[in-house]
Amino acid sequence: MAKSIEEKIEFIAKEQLKKFNVKTYGKNESVNPDIDNALKKALSKGGGNGGNFPDIKAMICLPKSLKQIPIMIEVKGTKGALIKEDDGIPEIYNKKGEEESKTIAKYAVNGAIHYAEAIVNYTSFKEVIAIGFNGYEKNQSDTVTEMGVYYVSHENLNVPKKIAEFSDFSFLQNENLATLEERIADLLLTDEEREKRATLLEIRIDTVLRKLNQDMEDVLKIKDEHRVRLVCGLIMAALGVKDKVSPLQVDELKGEMGANSNDSAKVLQRINDYVDNKPLPEEKRKTIKDLFSAILRNDMLYTPRDGKSAIRTVYEVIKDDLMPIYESNAKLDFTGELFNVLNSWIKLRPGDEANDVVLTPRYVTDLMARLCKVNKNSYVWDYTAGSGGFLISAMKLMIEDAKNTIKSERDLQEKIRNIKYYQLLGVELRDDIYMLAVLNMFLMDDGSTHLLNKDALDYSGNYEQGIADEKDHPFPANVFLLNPPYSAAGKGFVFVEKALSRMTNGRAAILIQENAGSGNGLPYTSDILKHNTLIASIKMPGKLFIGKANVQTGIYVFEVGTPHDINRLVKFIDFSNDGYSRQARKKANKEVNLRNTGDAKGRYQEVVDIILGNQKKTNYLKDCVFEDTISLNGKDWTVQQHTAFDSIPSEKDFHKTVSDYISWKISSLLKEETVNFL
Repeated sequence: MAKSIEEKIEFIAKEQLKKFNVKTYGKNESVNPDIDNALKKALSKGGGNGGNFPDIKAMICLPKSLKQIPIMIEVKGTKGALIKEDDGIPEIYNKKGEEESKTIAKYAVNGAIHYAEAIVNYTSFKEVIAIGFNGYEKNQSDTVTEMGVYYVSHENLNVPKKIAEFSDFSFLQNENLATLEERIADLLLTDEEREKRATLLEIRIDTVLRKLNQDMEDVLKIKDEHRVRLVCGLIMAALGVKDKVSPLQVDELKGEMGANSNDSAKVLQRINDYVDNKPLPEEKRKTIKDLFSAILRNDMLYTPRDGKSAIRTVYEVIKDDLMPIYESNAKLDFTGELFNVLNSWIKLRPGDEANDVVLTPRYVTDLMARLCKVNKNSYVWDYTAGSGGFLISAMKLMIEDAKNTIKSERDLQEKIRNIKYYQLLGVELRDDIYMLAVLNMFLMDDGSTHLLNKDALDYSGNYEQGIADEKDHPFPANVFLLNPPYSAAGKGFVFVEKALSRMTNGRAAILIQENAGSGNGLPYTSDILKHNTLIASIKMPGKLFIGKANVQTGIYVFEVGTPHDINRLVKFIDFSNDGYSRQARKKANKEVNLRNTGDAKGRYQEVVDIILGNQKKTNYLKDCVFEDTISLNGKDWTVQQHTAFDSIPSEKDFHKTVSDYISWKISSLLKEETVNFL
């Protein structure tokens, strides 16, 4: 193995930088206090807690934007030690979303990107240039140097983007910085790169939370029923409120035992400050505070063991491993996966059925919101809101429509505020799941005003809570989205009938046990048709909730406020193959358990196009769509009840039948011969 000449290569790098008038800082020199703290805070290149020491650091100022950008340079001195790539991208993370410490330590570019990510995650600098510089001796008189120059930014979700090919550091000269700035401006992620990064972030969240849950059970001995609320509260403490409440810092949790100074008391105070500085109705404020107070008073959480409380141990993971992902310009991806994992922690209670405590996948909530033609003027409610997935999907479409149609920035911001505060309403009975919904909406920037912690069957249909005078006014719903508890009356259709009876127009999409539409939803299904029109019935994949619940589901789509015409043709779609392959390996991550193996995105778009009457771009479902009428008795809604069968046998069918008969006849004759012989 060739001997490393790293010291010689580092000398060459420093001489070049000096030649091009770039001020540099060595391993132990400070370029900026925030950067120093970020490098100390992040895991070392080797994966431990020993801090990070880039070989060379610098800071440049771009001439047009006047932005300061830190530069992290890692040097190696062995042939082949410049970079290790995975599918054309420098390899930083493994399939579990964990940092590949061996790769980061061995390769120059990978190490430099590791430093850059720490700075983007933990400082106000959201753009960093990472440079790997490597060299080796070709012969005794010829030293070869090579470099890789990458741009790492918050805007690009920390995906390293190669700036260009360079042979030396002259691109950092003052006279060349304008060109560098132009190159950086062009480094935007493609849709494919953004989607791939989002998947990696989701896998990282899954990995972090799985380990945290195991530690809370095995090491910290935190009760099952407290874990979800504890994580929700700690995330609120980590968020803070701009210009009003600063995010809780880890070192504020010192393991004290005073009634007002212990770690739980400090967390509770920060949560209360957070809630008090949000424009929430007083009823909701009190509910949230009471739910957190009930668990944070437990001395097991704040009593230190080996100098550290359990609550601090959990908060370190939240603050250092989860919040940087939330703040990495991937908010929707963060919240979606966060609630997938937290929902899986929720345990069944006496009387619960497995089918009643499942989270609707985000790609399904998005589909259903689109089928209901959600736009900026929609008023959307969900009577069994769970963690708020339907409301988030609807809010996303509402804001997107507002941005596309409102040109005044002032009017746009007012409309977005109105959407978040007045156009969404959810009802959820279980307090642990309710708290997930509240946090979900907080993370999406304050769309949490109308989330009610109560039984939807006792719900009045009004706002019930308010920050203005809306409290006693009916919620003017024109979109209803629901995945009800299937153990409820009519397999959950009791909630549907109740909600639709309060609406005068709009659309509804219901994900429900499919056989509710073949008689098990009576009498509610027949009553619904008296005032609403069934537009479509969609048979969903049998393994939609694999590992959580074993039930065949379907989506029923309604036009609200118009009695069903017996001559109306209903679209029946067999969507058993939605393009995803599913399995339920308990220790596997999302990438393994849910794989897009058949253009799932295209198939879901095709369903939307078919039901909304749009021009289709694909034709995956050409043999899976049928149109037929239904009766008004409410028990002939399933796809299989209307599937078209070809009654004329083909030549292939004939040959198979003859072949089967001949095989049976020969087998029978052989058996007879055997009996006669005996």
